[in-house]
Amino acid sequence: MRDRVIVALDQPDAARALEIARSLVSTVGWVKVGMTLYYAEGPSIVRDLRALGFKVFVDLKLHDIPHQVEGACRTLTRAGADMFTVHASGGTAMLEAAVASVTASAVKFGVPRPKVVAVTVLTSLDDAALASLGIAMPAAERVGLLATIARDAGCDGVVCSPREAAGMREMLGAEALIVTPGVRPAGEDAGDQARTATPAEAIGAGASHLVIGRPITGAADPAAAAKAIVKEMSA
Repeated sequence: MRDRVIVALDQPDAARALEIARSLVSTVGWVKVGMTLYYAEGPSIVRDLRALGFKVFVDLKLHDIPHQVEGACRTLTRAGADMFTVHASGGTAMLEAAVASVTASAVKFGVPRPKVVAVTVLTSLDDAALASLGIAMPAAERVGLLATIARDAGCDGVVCSPREAAGMREMLGAEALIVTPGVRPAGEDAGDQARTATPAEAIGAGASHLVIGRPITGAADPAAAAKAIVKEMSA
């Protein structure tokens, strides 16, 4: 289970992120670099975390014209990202450009090909929030639509809330990556997440990876918190 937890290192700088990461080396196999940390430190933070032995999930939610996304994917592949996000709502041409870029760039730079996972509907959004944006489709239905687009474009999987994980597993099959933020240990406050589940619920629903940040990084003992979550997942 340790390789199914991705700890979100949403820290303001490398010093704090690496301090937390070092405490987790023997506990989890993955860490996440999001916008806050990546924009502060650039590709070097990916290399630094890989040097500690982690697989690195870069969560920048790329969403732009195909040419720009192609270039960003090339940079992330060269930096050594093991997996990263694009927005499924960027459309088929953008998603296909991302997949083609990582495939070609991995060969060019002699590195393993990163996995490309497409963000469907942010876990901070619920049906009411989508309606306020002019999207009448319920969250679960929109997740399915965007996942179909991502699958057909060649993406390796999707990012969705734990509540949609079972449907995504059925739709995308056993080999697809289903990455679920919005995971909170039993009894934890949901914070700014709207569609949540416990670690055990997310795994039971078919998630391949759980992204968990503040319940671990905000704990007095991040390693102990991570171990408790891994134990909860196995229960």
